[in-house]
Amino acid sequence: MAGYRGWTKIRRRDTTEAVIGAVTGTLTRPQLLILGRHDQTGRLRAVGRTVPLRPDASRQVGEHVAAADPGHPWTGVRFAAAWGSREALDAVLVRPDLVVEVSADRAIDRGGVFRHPLRFRRLRLDVTSEDVPRFGEGPTAAVG
Repeated sequence: MAGYRGWTKIRRRDTTEAVIGAVTGTLTRPQLLILGRHDQTGRLRAVGRTVPLRPDASRQVGEHVAAADPGHPWTGVRFAAAWGSREALDAVLVRPDLVVEVSADRAIDRGGVFRHPLRFRRLRLDVTSEDVPRFGEGPTAAVG
């Protein structure tokens, strides 16, 4: 069109790893994953949650996730149902030793918390939680 000016928004997404710290739904059929990364002191910090899992991904995660042991670092923590929401998710704490690969866009708050829900890509049974980038590090770390 003559005289037309417009723009296209292209959202860049990267893949990265995180540790499953909690789920919604049940242990055998999780609906969402609440993910974390360890900070420099070794404390597990929440970094985001996934969009609802597809049935095949839910089954796969359900085969490997286990209930949390006493003393889970997120005991008593409430997770918001949506960004800026006061409604809390009904989360089930899990043993924080299972690593997943997720797709994430570049929007990050507070040095390491993903602003938008993450997309589950796959379980990473070949790595440990110690191999996951630290809170605020990795390919999707906050810039500046």
